[in-house]
Amino acid sequence: VQLVESGGGSVQAGGSLRLSCAVSGFVYDDYAIGWFRQAPGKEREGVSCISSRDGSTYYADSVKGRFTISIDNAKNTVYLQMNSLKPEDTADYYCAGGVFFTILPGPYDYWGQGTQVTVSS
Repeated sequence: VQLVESGGGSVQAGGSLRLSCAVSGFVYDDYAIGWFRQAPGKEREGVSCISSRDGSTYYADSVKGRFTISIDNAKNTVYLQMNSLKPEDTADYYCAGGVFFTILPGPYDYWGQGTQVTVSS
């Protein structure tokens, strides 16, 4: 299984970015993809997750209403649209794949290499 993130960068507060996670190699048709972030000196935080089976989504309170997760099953790609970005959103963002629909990092078996997001004030 391979997950490859892209789309990170630097933006000013209030701006937008769209992260992509290209997924390959999953044996199962039913899986979950989660987005996580980790800022320097902080623990990894769950941001959002989506089910490939029915498109169910979940968001952390800190991003609810600003971030949108979506999946394109034809392209095997999961997107994280991030709007109204704040300086506190600055972190390395990772996508992860697993069989459990959860925002907790532990149950995810496969991780991407991460992409950096920097939001300046």
